[in-house]
Amino acid sequence: MPPIRRVLVLAVDGVQSLDVLGPVEVFFYADQHVCGAYEVDVVAPTADGEITLSNGLRLHAAPLPDPPPPFDTLIVAGGEGARRATGDPEVVAWLRRASARARRTASVCTGAYLLGAAGLLDGRRATTHWQFCDGLAALHPSVEVDPDPVFVRDGDVWTSAGVTAGMDLALALVEDDLGAEVALAVARLLVVFLKRPGGQSQFSGALSAQQAARPELRELQAWIAGHLDEELSVGALARRAAMSERSFARAFRREIGQTPAAYVEALRVERARALLEDGAPSLEAVAHATGFSSAEVLRRAFQRRVAVSPAAYRERFRRAA
Repeated sequence: MPPIRRVLVLAVDGVQSLDVLGPVEVFFYADQHVCGAYEVDVVAPTADGEITLSNGLRLHAAPLPDPPPPFDTLIVAGGEGARRATGDPEVVAWLRRASARARRTASVCTGAYLLGAAGLLDGRRATTHWQFCDGLAALHPSVEVDPDPVFVRDGDVWTSAGVTAGMDLALALVEDDLGAEVALAVARLLVVFLKRPGGQSQFSGALSAQQAARPELRELQAWIAGHLDEELSVGALARRAAMSERSFARAFRREIGQTPAAYVEALRVERARALLEDGAPSLEAVAHATGFSSAEVLRRAFQRRVAVSPAAYRERFRRAA
């Protein structure tokens, strides 16, 4: 039986609810799967532990243990309240002391701002919610802020993107502790992906692209996503939009921020990733299902956009399963 790992989740007033409860649920189900694996406490810097979450609900947590005891994992939840708390010297000082007693320290979303205020990110690579990456970088020039990944591990400090990415982070922590089989079992119980790799973008191809202003182009964007295995040349798309090729190409790039070809390729690669994660039988089958003319064309596009070959990407998920 593995040792009991005590996890403290720091939640300040105004914290984002899923930043707290998402990781708590992951550790709860991991403990159900491996009895006695985790003991989780949510702590708050108020005398009675009572805080208000960002959605207005009240949460009764435990007061901050002071001095902090030795424990395994410290997770700092984010949200507007976490950014405000960077100005509270008592919270920052407690965090610095608590991190020194923990085996590893992690943050969800803008909990990274508190880690930064405590000096725990100095000289490290980190991430946070994409909307707040520039602010974190401006406040802490010594931190290498990467706005793209779902989560980042730099030694014993882990940081993640926003909201639901806290569950990806917690699943990665469980996998690090108990192995991929347990993490997969927890993910299945929670009906989420085993884990998005830490280096995977915070955005899907569809979400990262701008939405067109004119209705006919927005409708075309939605249509493309459902017909990736069809001919999606500029000519074919222009005809569907009832525009000349030249006008269509100009309007598409102006309103969506990339060429039609780049947009289609991004969505096709995204769909290929999903098929590979699900154990597609062959690269040829994936290429056919996603509209690439051959497995080699798929391989080149995949390597360019994901920085790994499709075969290596599929093998990663095959090993995890």
